[in-house]
Amino acid sequence: MSEDFGPNFITLTDDEGNDVELEYVDALEANGTTYMAFFPVIEEGSEEDEESEEEYGLIILKSQMENGEEMLVTIDDEDELNAVYDQFMEQILADEE
Repeated sequence: MSEDFGPNFITLTDDEGNDVELEYVDALEANGTTYMAFFPVIEEGSEEDEESEEEYGLIILKSQMENGEEMLVTIDDEDELNAVYDQFMEQILADEE
C-alpha cells in the first residue's frame, strides 16, 4: 500500500509488471465473497492519461485466498461482474442519500 497518497489508495502490480494506483471506494460481501471497488488514480497533466481518461471507470476486484495470502483478482464471469456492479451502484447511491 502506498503511504504517499494515504490510507485509501493502494498500488497493485498487474500480470505484466506494471504498477497501477487505485483509490479505494467501497467493499461489499455477496455469496461469501468479498468484493472491493476502486477508481484508477489519474495523474493530472499527463497527456496519455487525459486521452484515455474516458476509458476509466469503477474497477471491481474480488478477494481470494491463495497460498494463505489474500489476493485481489479480476472477475472473469461477466454475469458475476454485472451483478456485483449493480450492488455497488445501489450501495453508493444509498450512501449519497
